[in-house]
Amino acid sequence: MIKVFVNGNQGTTGLKIFDRLNAREDIELLTIDEEYRKDAKACAEVMDTADIAFLCLPDAAAKEAVESVSSKTLKIIDTSTAHRTNPDWAYGFAELSKEHRHAIETSNRIAVPGCHASGFISLVYPLVKAGIIPADYPITCHSLTGFSGGGKKMIAQYRSEEKGEALFAPRQYGISQSHKHLPEMQKVCSLSMPPIFCPIVDDYYCGMEVTVPLFTHLLKKKVSVSDVNEILASHYENSKLIKVVPADEDGFLSANKLADKDNMEICATGNDERILLVSRFDNLGKGASGAALQCFNIACGIDETSGLSL
Repeated sequence: MIKVFVNGNQGTTGLKIFDRLNAREDIELLTIDEEYRKDAKACAEVMDTADIAFLCLPDAAAKEAVESVSSKTLKIIDTSTAHRTNPDWAYGFAELSKEHRHAIETSNRIAVPGCHASGFISLVYPLVKAGIIPADYPITCHSLTGFSGGGKKMIAQYRSEEKGEALFAPRQYGISQSHKHLPEMQKVCSLSMPPIFCPIVDDYYCGMEVTVPLFTHLLKKKVSVSDVNEILASHYENSKLIKVVPADEDGFLSANKLADKDNMEICATGNDERILLVSRFDNLGKGASGAALQCFNIACGIDETSGLSL
């Protein structure tokens, strides 16, 4: 039995991880009395008795939790932003390369990617690696997400009987271009500058659609829509969770298509002059708890899809 502690299991991501692990027979879930839930010292003592600990905490609290443990063998899987660009931590996106997967398998410190960042990186990383997108390409990214991505406070706002009129329409945010996912989007994809990033939250619970447009005349090589789909399909050909699929036949791309799932679908559409790269997944699945559990499975040497919904 693998001893696991979820530090911060009352938030949206933490609660989902806890509930999903609780349904498994290969795991012993460690818990802490409610009165000590926010006591860093008490949580550290429980973490030191675990094999693996999930951190589902604000950034500052996650850093404090890491510093407070004394166990030398404890594996920590952090779902916060705190360690995603830290070179001492494995970046938890196994499908990017053999090196990324190996790091997750062997590291005691794993940072789970951000939800918006997961969609962006799934599209851009393979094309940078293949020598298609130059490092200095002026990338723009739009990302549409359900309101569950905003956590308990935002969920309560959208579900309130007194919901304001503005919440019935899509709302763009991060307009200062300082969104917390930008550093990992730039670093992981080896870009010389961060993209212009336009995240949008809308009046539906979960599901995410990340879009990156490309002008082909600005790319390193002349490619068609078909070429790009083939490059992406080749990159993810052995993936159990990411598939390259055709665009929906009706000409619409629904952001909640993979709601309650842990897999991801990507495609290239548009035309040979202006290509649209699109990644769709659940912001609570492959964008949060599903990604964390995939990292857990890989780190434990078991089937990476164990306990996931595909």
